[in-house]
Amino acid sequence: MAKIKHTKNEMKAQRDALTRFERFLPMLQLKKQQLQAEIQAIDGQIAEKQSAEQALNSIFQTWSAIFSSDPASGIPSPTGVCPPPIEDIIMIESIKVEEGNIAGVNIPILKELAIVKQPLDLFETPTWYDDATDILEQLIRLRTEQEFLEKTKALIAEELLITSQRVNLFEKVKIPECRENIRTIKIFLGDEQTAGVVRAKFAKKLTLARQTAKATT
Repeated sequence: MAKIKHTKNEMKAQRDALTRFERFLPMLQLKKQQLQAEIQAIDGQIAEKQSAEQALNSIFQTWSAIFSSDPASGIPSPTGVCPPPIEDIIMIESIKVEEGNIAGVNIPILKELAIVKQPLDLFETPTWYDDATDILEQLIRLRTEQEFLEKTKALIAEELLITSQRVNLFEKVKIPECRENIRTIKIFLGDEQTAGVVRAKFAKKLTLARQTAKATT
């Protein structure tokens, strides 16, 4: 604890500081609650997307061997057609991102995800090939959305950590410190006042004694 002056000016400074800390603390506590609520909401969104991804993956497993086969290996699909590599079938063309704000935290918002798919030859590809690429597109979208949610969660979690530290600083350090300083200064000033009264009385008695002694001589 820093050394303080035992003066009335210091008393005022400590009271002003205490007022500021007690005014800001509820705002920090509210922000902390908002950030915690946002993280819980994001966790729920991530869980939903993970569940959707798992459901799509279970369907996609039917065609996983087809997409992972290498045309150069000479292993054909069940229809005798060797599919092209997956990166040549479907890919992300562009991502449009905007800046948003949650509880004072700047976050990236996915506004648009452009995906391109290679045109398929309807005569040389099986009928389920379109379905497979559609599922793959959904998976790409889900995974990209999850990445943005994870980034947002990380940014909010970082702000939550800072806010929690400030709440703890105010609650456990600054406010108790100001209150203790005020108490200490009060005691000191009270003692000083009492000592001043005692000195004044003693001086008065001494003056009266001298006056009495002088009068009798």
